[in-house]
Amino acid sequence: MELRKVTDSIEQCIADIKTGLKQLKPRAKRKAQTIARYEKELAKIIIRLRNGDEIELDNEWIKDPPVTVIEKIARGICFQEKLDMELADAEYKNAVAGLDAIKAELNGFQSINRYQSEH
Repeated sequence: MELRKVTDSIEQCIADIKTGLKQLKPRAKRKAQTIARYEKELAKIIIRLRNGDEIELDNEWIKDPPVTVIEKIARGICFQEKLDMELADAEYKNAVAGLDAIKAELNGFQSINRYQSEH
């Protein structure tokens, strides 16, 4: 690989890392917000079930369930918030993994550059 192409590739990797880092912060914020939203909604549903409120889930009405299953039922009712939370977490982890891959690529180009500079 010619030296100019290696240098261009190194510069591109650095630019990609900078871009990726900028994208990481909003993804981390979205991840935190969806976790908080899920936890809050779960707490509200548990309180409602414990207070004897009747709640519908897929055309099934739930009222006064046994205390031992309230949390499981509440989790089922909050499925959309849980899904949003899991997706935000996956997006964040994918961004981190992408940055790691770019850093590995950068290390490879730097090694090629060092080798070519020495020879």
